Amino acid sequence: MSTPKAVILDGDGIRRSLRRIAHEIIERQPDLEHLTILGIVTRGVPLAQRLAQLLHELEGIAPPVIPLDVRGYRDDLPRSQAPPPALPADRVKDRPVLLVDDVLFNGRTARAAVDAVVAAGRPLLIQLAVLVDRGHRELPIRPDYVGKNVPTSRQEWVEVHLSEIDGEDSVRILERDGA
Repeated sequence: MSTPKAVILDGDGIRRSLRRIAHEIIERQPDLEHLTILGIVTRGVPLAQRLAQLLHELEGIAPPVIPLDVRGYRDDLPRSQAPPPALPADRVKDRPVLLVDDVLFNGRTARAAVDAVVAAGRPLLIQLAVLVDRGHRELPIRPDYVGKNVPTSRQEWVEVHLSEIDGEDSVRILERDGA
């Protein structure tokens, strides 16, 4: 069981965070017209689609968004649980790639995503955008773009709700009961 502790982003906060990230991508991404955006399944996909839409609105460039299921590359899940993703090599090889996820915690999902991209072809560069960075890294992973840094304890976790999946936009901190 869990107890809601705080709402750290509402719908407006999520929109502002994604807009800021989109502006940062434009400023720091020299090859925007060749950018491929990979949304990490599940909530990274709608976030990636929202970022692509913002880039289109701001710059007139609509980068392709490809869902990326990284379970086959996780080192903490049985390999047989999910097949490795089949990324189109022409969307990765010699192109800038932006990985998008909802929450960055220990870094294992991001590392698995990097492994999946490299297995598909050698990209020009790989960047990482996350809506929430909650710390507690176990691997040397650092996001390039962050919507909100939220220091948490190990007894807390961050729950992201997106309208495309959950019917609402919000980010909450939850605490395990009895913690």
